[in-house]
Amino acid sequence: MSKLSIQEEKELVSFIKDWLKSHGFTQKDLANELNIKSSRTSEIILKIKELYKKGGMFNIAKNLIKIEQKWLNNIKNDYLETKQTPPYNQLDIDSLVNQINQDTSK
Repeated sequence: MSKLSIQEEKELVSFIKDWLKSHGFTQKDLANELNIKSSRTSEIILKIKELYKKGGMFNIAKNLIKIEQKWLNNIKNDYLETKQTPPYNQLDIDSLVNQINQDTSK
């Protein structure tokens, strides 16, 4: 594959920053997903260039889509976990009140 042009690089960086912002993630989150140690823009660009060499824009897009899907699945799973475990419902509270009344009347 040929190299990314300076214009393509600038557009990718701008896109990635907007993309991260729209999902509420940071460059550090992206760096973790790309398995790079630094979240600096220059390090992310190096990784993007590496992806480009291995398969062009298609490979970059494929990797970003995988990351986005993982993030969205994690958000969905977190939502379901918090949604499924209510602390108490009305029957639990009524039962506790009845138990307290019985215990205090003895």
